[in-house]
Amino acid sequence: MNILKHLVWGLPAVLFFSGSAMAVTALNPGKKDIPEVKKVYSPYVERTLRNRNFSEGVYWGDTHLHTRYSSDAGMIGNTLGPDEAYRFAKGDQVTSSTGQPTKLIRPLDYLVVSDHAEALGLAPFIAEGNPDLLATENGKRWYDMVNAGEGYEAFREWGAYMFTGDPIKSPEMQRTVWDRQIEAADRHNEPGVFTALIGYEWTSLNTEESPSNLHRVVIFKDNADKAGEVVPFSAYDSQDPEDLWDWMQSYEDTTGGRVLAIPHNGNLSNGLMFATERLNGEPLTKEYAETRMKWEPLYEVTQIKGDGEAHPFLSPNDEWADYGTWDKGDIAGVKPKQDEMLKYEYARTALQIGLQQESSLGVNPFKFGMIGSTDAHTSLASTREENYWGKFAGTEPGADRYEHYVIKAFSGDESLSTFAWEELASGLAAVWARENTREAIFEAMQKKETYATTGTRITLRFFGGWNYGADDVFRPDAVEIGYNMGVPMGGDLPKPPEGKSAPVFMVGAMKDPWSGNLDRIQIVKGWIDANGERQERIYDVVCADRGINDKGSCEKPIGSTVDEANATYLNNIGDAELRTVWTDPDFDADRPAVYYARVLEIPTPTWQAYDAQYYGTKMPDQVPLSHQERAYTSPIWYTP
Repeated sequence: MNILKHLVWGLPAVLFFSGSAMAVTALNPGKKDIPEVKKVYSPYVERTLRNRNFSEGVYWGDTHLHTRYSSDAGMIGNTLGPDEAYRFAKGDQVTSSTGQPTKLIRPLDYLVVSDHAEALGLAPFIAEGNPDLLATENGKRWYDMVNAGEGYEAFREWGAYMFTGDPIKSPEMQRTVWDRQIEAADRHNEPGVFTALIGYEWTSLNTEESPSNLHRVVIFKDNADKAGEVVPFSAYDSQDPEDLWDWMQSYEDTTGGRVLAIPHNGNLSNGLMFATERLNGEPLTKEYAETRMKWEPLYEVTQIKGDGEAHPFLSPNDEWADYGTWDKGDIAGVKPKQDEMLKYEYARTALQIGLQQESSLGVNPFKFGMIGSTDAHTSLASTREENYWGKFAGTEPGADRYEHYVIKAFSGDESLSTFAWEELASGLAAVWARENTREAIFEAMQKKETYATTGTRITLRFFGGWNYGADDVFRPDAVEIGYNMGVPMGGDLPKPPEGKSAPVFMVGAMKDPWSGNLDRIQIVKGWIDANGERQERIYDVVCADRGINDKGSCEKPIGSTVDEANATYLNNIGDAELRTVWTDPDFDADRPAVYYARVLEIPTPTWQAYDAQYYGTKMPDQVPLSHQERAYTSPIWYTP
């Protein structure tokens, strides 16, 4: 396949630089004057004037990584701090907490070190005997316990304070730790080369009786000078996200800076992440919806602790819905999952519920774009299956790591415990931006021009409009056409022109050159019917090596080349690139709808298969040894 046909999707920046057109009237000494140019030969002279604002490149990053400054990392074995995390993300070889050399196949473009605000820096301050820590009662006791070999017991004691307030109560320590974090980010930030966004995690668990995951990663657009005017708002301050949003508003009002928050792991929230009532029990309001979408434009849809796109109970007709499903209970293994909770936990149904809420509130409270990230607590942002470094230091590569706990049920009910073999080596946050800087990446996140992958670097574009032609997606200026005649992922379809009866979508994907070929591209549609009920349908819109039947599905499965015993596969099935223009055949102009693209790779080995081959171990029968990596775009919305 001619590699040039890929460039419009993979490297659009080379095609659309900005400039200005003007007539040339310079004098050529000794000869006649050069006449005014009335028709410009170069097609890029006039084109650049029209296209200064579209996103020119895709940048790959992890918005959710923990170092030893998080107590649930540093207190249980992680010895690496922010500097090692940034160095690893930039492509340097580092030594892991378990003494193993490790390196990425390719550097990331950006990183957010998002250590927990709650007792931030406890582990390194214990290690260094920090006087601010030792001046506090709990700090001194935990320091003594760690030095007596009782570190895990100290960690368990610390965890018991998640619902009772700050156990340290040292403003001096909080100030010092936060300064270290933001100074490290500024030190590693190299505009145009590598972006280190300042951030942290707000770790709400709601209540001790029902510890439900309401966590948010808070990301600053700003440098240390503005981010340093505050210290992180933590779950010790409040467990309610509405209070976090108030703090974010105060930050912007006070500093003139910019900040956003990204929720994650709704699958462990036991029905609270996208609930239709607030934590105080009151129904959602228009003001709530507006405030939530102001501060939370994105959702982390896939990561180590499970994939949150869809659930087979909610989408029984979707054969791809049961991927990386974590649905046993809440984040602490206290209360088991109930079926009625599920629709408030997964991105696809949340997008549909958002349409329902908009019909009554006038504003959609769940109008989010999608990203993936890791939530690794190892300081190592690794997502490839053959290079997966686990959730915690205790699940770094080792012959028996698949047997280790990730969540040991606090209730004592072993059926609510989760094990390392259930982890996903996921995910990545792809951002279409104009340049690799804090400002550009942050603004792209706010525009929702982002997408998620489960760990590989599939290049993906998704546009919606009313006038795309069948061949537009194959033109060398397809990206320019996409923006000029419609909206990118994260956008809203404009009002349909006269005579247009259905929206048209332009989608294209290119494989990660170091991963599997592509199987198919799908468009997932959600809408609200005349009775106000949620509906959904998945359309296969382009299939590698085969056509589409009259039911809107690939004619047959792609097959598999995976040798699970040897953890190998071949790229002799599937395509390196897929693209198409698709018109919604079931469109109703009176009904609100939401669309996003899902791309599947051909089957490839999982990290568990690589471990089994490397260590010569036999995995239990329930452990998946092959899977299909995937990507999810941010949606495009239609509102009547």
